[in-house]
Amino acid sequence: MDYSVIVPVYNRPDEIDELLQSLTKQTYKIFEVVIVEDGSDLRCDHIVEKYSEQLVIQYYYKQNSGQGFSRNFGFKKAKGDYFIVFDSDCLIPSHYFETVNRELAFHGYDAWGGPDRAHSSFTSIQKAISYSMTSFFTTGGIRGKKNHIGTFHPRSFNMGISRDVYEKTGGYRITRMGEDIEFSLRIIQNGFKTGLIEDAYVYHKRRTDFKQFYRQLHFFGRARINIKRFYPDELKLVHLLPVFFVIGLPLFIILTVVTTGFLSKLILLYPAYAVVLFIDAFRTERNIKISLLGMIAGFIQLTAYGIGFLKELSEDYKKST
Repeated sequence: MDYSVIVPVYNRPDEIDELLQSLTKQTYKIFEVVIVEDGSDLRCDHIVEKYSEQLVIQYYYKQNSGQGFSRNFGFKKAKGDYFIVFDSDCLIPSHYFETVNRELAFHGYDAWGGPDRAHSSFTSIQKAISYSMTSFFTTGGIRGKKNHIGTFHPRSFNMGISRDVYEKTGGYRITRMGEDIEFSLRIIQNGFKTGLIEDAYVYHKRRTDFKQFYRQLHFFGRARINIKRFYPDELKLVHLLPVFFVIGLPLFIILTVVTTGFLSKLILLYPAYAVVLFIDAFRTERNIKISLLGMIAGFIQLTAYGIGFLKELSEDYKKST
């Protein structure tokens, strides 16, 4: 089977260099790469040229339209039977395509996704963020697992679709604010078979510091409300957990100062959660520094997501009144 890798990029030539370098090491070679430069000031065409003899590669520069519509642009240019979408900040292990090819032949998926991991070369903060984004004890724990609840919804940092899926759905309907979730829901509604390929993981760098991480998760929280605008029934109780976490923080602070008796035991909830995160992070990372940073990342993740969620929800309320 032939594959087309679609990668939108915006001002990240160094990331594209590392991504393309990882693709040269694939054990399965029948694929092309389509790089879509989404109106960048820092172009990566010189990086792409460096790999022109090692990879079958196309490069396109276009006006900025956001990552969803840039992927659609790549789909139109792609020649493969299957389209694989990666974020530009991913590194792809050498077995990726071989694994996908084997699993598609066995399961017959029309669309699929894989999980993400932290690479050994990542910084301590990147590893901590990766832990937080994949942990059972944060919002990251609801994806990329075999025991995922309900039908699996691929996400665009590591996602594949058949050409038939693209031709029937038309690709992404929105370009930001939860575009991959909306696309996945529409793929499933059209009767296509989706699945998780657990061994088709990527090393996802995500953000490099906590300030960037906060901004990203704040945006994710806003995106969940945007998805509700298209699919009201898709807003589940689990999506409200970060909101409860945020609302509970000031209550926790008040209780630590004024309360006694039974209610005083409630002040142990947040410290207990911090301990759980630390222990779980240490279980997976075996590193005290990363575990401490993972604990911080978990609190940032829930807080940023919850605040973003509430902010976007308030915008809906203002429009309705």
